[in-house]
Amino acid sequence: MGQHTVSTSIPFCYGHRIRGHAGKCGHLHGHNARAVIECEGPLDKLGMVVDFTLIKERIGRWIDDQWDHQMLLDASDPLAETLLQLGEPVFPLAGPPTAEVMAKHLFGIAQNEGLPVVAVHLWESDTSVATYRE
Repeated sequence: MGQHTVSTSIPFCYGHRIRGHAGKCGHLHGHNARAVIECEGPLDKLGMVVDFTLIKERIGRWIDDQWDHQMLLDASDPLAETLLQLGEPVFPLAGPPTAEVMAKHLFGIAQNEGLPVVAVHLWESDTSVATYRE
């Protein structure tokens, strides 16, 4: 018996820097990003794996509250504390704020929200995507 997969795309904007990166990414900059939450499973009585609205409500709300128009920085980045003291919105990550780390973080959020997530794709730009799956 086959499985069905559904995906919902959630756009957001954020800033970051990758400490130690030798190129432009080592400096503060921003992205117009898109998180794609991929869920898989059997169909429910309505013929759905999970309602798209549920994914958008749970993950879209979280992204809007925590990441949208925020500065995502490694928790150990000294700039994080400075920006927080200045009243700037900062989301400290347990690791560098790469698309890869962000995708894994969102995967955990989707799991905690009870979604049948199998992958999270984090589009940092129109041409660059990182995927996390377990």
